Amino acid sequence: MGRCFKTIAETLSVSRRTVDSTIKRFKELGTLEDRPGRGRKATATSTRNVKVVRDMVRRNPKRSMRKIAKKLGISHTSARRIVKEKLGLTPYRCRKVHLLTASMKKNRVQKCKMLLQRFASARHRDIVFSDEKLFTLESTFNRQNDRVLCSRAEEANESGRIHGRSGHAEKIMVWAAITYDAKSPLVFIDSDVKINTEVYLESVLKNTLLPWTQCHFGSRPFVFQQDSAPAHRAKVTQQWCRDTLPGFISAQEWPSNSPDLNPMDYSVWPLLESKACSMQHHSIDSLKRDLLRAWEEIPLEYLRATVDDFPSRLRTCVRARGGIFEI
Repeated sequence: MGRCFKTIAETLSVSRRTVDSTIKRFKELGTLEDRPGRGRKATATSTRNVKVVRDMVRRNPKRSMRKIAKKLGISHTSARRIVKEKLGLTPYRCRKVHLLTASMKKNRVQKCKMLLQRFASARHRDIVFSDEKLFTLESTFNRQNDRVLCSRAEEANESGRIHGRSGHAEKIMVWAAITYDAKSPLVFIDSDVKINTEVYLESVLKNTLLPWTQCHFGSRPFVFQQDSAPAHRAKVTQQWCRDTLPGFISAQEWPSNSPDLNPMDYSVWPLLESKACSMQHHSIDSLKRDLLRAWEEIPLEYLRATVDDFPSRLRTCVRARGGIFEI
């Protein structure tokens, strides 16, 4: 207190005029805030424009920001501010998903409720989740997020911007399984081998799943999960699981058409693909090496979080009445 304007201005590196006006404003208003009504008026995000945008969105939720901005004669940024800040809306990308009929939705709800009851009290951590996925030599990318930073388009093309597509790229089928605290060996099945009941039973269940679970679980019980693919729901496969494994989710118990409920589908495969297939491979051996490396690098913490998400997804599916809940 008691400092002169000059000393204050030098200390704060501001002009004496700023110090003078600030002190006067504080004495007059008791605050350093600007007087009510001062500052640039918000014209683009006015109450009228907010109302117009609200009505436009109600009539057509698919209306683009560009069209909203053009209609009101405001900038794209102002249109986004109205939609996100004033109306609290979020733009969601349209996506193609598997069509679920009314009977499919009813089936999903019923089976989700049964699974929630069966695997209450963290018993879902005893499940071995399994699945197959087809991988090709072609690179994969995220259309929304993947970018290449370059000064010229030609340079960007040479640096990985272009992802070629061939209708005849070599491919290989991969089977894998995870549980709360471990992951199985990968099983590679050549593209010229049809995964029928015999191949699935011999190459996957007997030669891979059984020795791996015996080694990992020992005398501990576990429950094997598989989807409703033809080779999985075949009578001989179901009977083998019933006779050989300590527990399994039968074809009648697992919700069909439900990749959003299998941790392999909703989490593990996308991670593996992003790490092993970001660049194009020139041979199946190269693809296998990268898949094996990416598989080994998946941390235990990731598996635990992924498996622990399973019960919440069952509950979400029930709340969604069996409909699509993940976009």
